[in-house]
Amino acid sequence: MTTPPSRPAVFLDKDGTLIEDVPYNVDPALIRLAPGVGEVLRALSGAGYVLVVITNQSGVARGLFPESALGGVETRLRELLAAEGVTLAGFLACPHHPKGTVEEYAVECECRKPGPGLLRRAADELGLDLTRSWMVGDILNDVEAGRRAGCRTVLLDNGGETEWLPGPYRTPHHTARDWAEVAAAILTAEEERHAPRTP
Repeated sequence: MTTPPSRPAVFLDKDGTLIEDVPYNVDPALIRLAPGVGEVLRALSGAGYVLVVITNQSGVARGLFPESALGGVETRLRELLAAEGVTLAGFLACPHHPKGTVEEYAVECECRKPGPGLLRRAADELGLDLTRSWMVGDILNDVEAGRRAGCRTVLLDNGGETEWLPGPYRTPHHTARDWAEVAAAILTAEEERHAPRTP
């Protein structure tokens, strides 16, 4: 029996958004939360949002580390967030890349962002309302994945996006320079949604 899709979520890109970007890292000791993220995620959770990590991990397809290594990454990330009073509802990773060197992972898929597959899977598994949810990421592929899934989006413009390729799903609803602005964008929109409408 599936849970009715009633809960909103904030979907979080991992590298360069939730944590400091260390390319292709699976060493738990090198994982560091981005500045200010704990306080913001506590506020979002307190406002009723379920928190879910959505991450591309093409290092698996490229043969840089086994898919099993992501378990240690998830465990360490949950530990760091728990120390901030934050609980993750889910951690979903795409191990694929069409140009990968490991045959079983070198495929086209719907789960690799900018595809919306992981967000839709999270919604199915966790009973989430995508139309009330947000995707937060540091590149436009995150924005596109969120918009294609039916979410609102925030681009954390911290230098992660370098190509700025346009497209019909690649304009964020909001752009933020830091996590405080991410919180302001989402929580202000939530307040406006609940505000009484004037006749």
